[in-house]
Amino acid sequence: MHTLLFHHNHRFPLHLIRLGPPSAFSSRSVAMSSAVALPSVSLSKSAFADTDSFRSSVSLGFKNEIRSVSRSNLRKSRVFMSAAVGSEAAVGDDALFNDYKPSAAFLFPGQGAQTVGMGVEAQKVPAAAELYKRANDILGFDLLDICITGPKEKLDSTVLSQPAIYVTSLAAVEVLRARDGGQQIIDSVDVTCGLSLGEYTALAFAGAFSFEDGLKLVKLRGEAMQDAADAAQSAMVSIIGLDSDKVQALCDAANEDVDEANKVQIANFLCTGNYAVSGGLKGIEAVEAKAKAFKARMTVRLAVAGAFHTGFMEPAVSRLEAALASTVIRKPRIPVISNVDAEPHADPETIKKILARQVTSPVQWETTVKTLLSRGLKKSYELGPGKVIAGIVKRMDKGADIENIGA
Repeated sequence: MHTLLFHHNHRFPLHLIRLGPPSAFSSRSVAMSSAVALPSVSLSKSAFADTDSFRSSVSLGFKNEIRSVSRSNLRKSRVFMSAAVGSEAAVGDDALFNDYKPSAAFLFPGQGAQTVGMGVEAQKVPAAAELYKRANDILGFDLLDICITGPKEKLDSTVLSQPAIYVTSLAAVEVLRARDGGQQIIDSVDVTCGLSLGEYTALAFAGAFSFEDGLKLVKLRGEAMQDAADAAQSAMVSIIGLDSDKVQALCDAANEDVDEANKVQIANFLCTGNYAVSGGLKGIEAVEAKAKAFKARMTVRLAVAGAFHTGFMEPAVSRLEAALASTVIRKPRIPVISNVDAEPHADPETIKKILARQVTSPVQWETTVKTLLSRGLKKSYELGPGKVIAGIVKRMDKGADIENIGA
């Protein structure tokens, strides 16, 4: 029998980890997987850019603020990323989608969902296969070859897995569009979101920026996050079997034993019983040592570059700000739920600030899914590699109707 662990990797994308049967308590090192499906996007080569700088105020030192945020837990065109789908939003329009009532959602996966062999199905659909060709022109290398042949160690790297998941997830939209009734499904989607990296895919699908511009941002994001991780000794660990309050208490206890540079915090709120903690290496080791005493079922050291979604990623913020400043972002055509506050945003400038802040902020995925379900979501689709999102949604609501669309 296998134990399914949900976790958001990377900068903490949520992931689903499959492990062998655990002993009473164990700590393991595994690769994270995550996937989320969102509305389809139409790939157009038009680029949109916008500017604005924003520094994340969330850092390891602001534990109280972080705890407060986390507890409140919070037409037919191909990959809708062209100028035709989005529109400039006037200042003050950010609350446009606040009263959204979801019926059908596309959910997109985050880093960790990648798997060697993804992209094969996409080659049977011309529009989907074309995305990989367009990606090669931007990336400067054969992305499809890496997706299909690996090796796994190469595909798993932060700088390659992020663009690979972004392109494959949007290719899945085209795979869906090509099947009988697919376009009708795409047209029915009225809300979208994605896990960490998946938020960029969701925004592309919703027409906030073009396929090309989104890929450029994702490429830079992966590079900036890798560089930030290389600058300090940090890590992430998934805590299995505890609610968020107990995980917070575990973090507080661990922080009493380490200096400021090694503090830890909850970085990914996936679902009850599965939360990712991120921080300095010594702090993570302290969490692992104390977890059993807090009645955690197990800990899983995540195979990621470093402490994503914490202040350790601060060096990546300025690079993201600069890139976002030169990218045209438009008002999404449908609500896109943010990882930072589990709310939809319509103002392009606000979206830029949110995206820059995202890499240093805890991922509010649990609140996002709970809100969608409580607001009446009837059907959802997980688009891209993996089936992590489906597992998370089912864990929150066993009767939830969710379908996986791969590429």
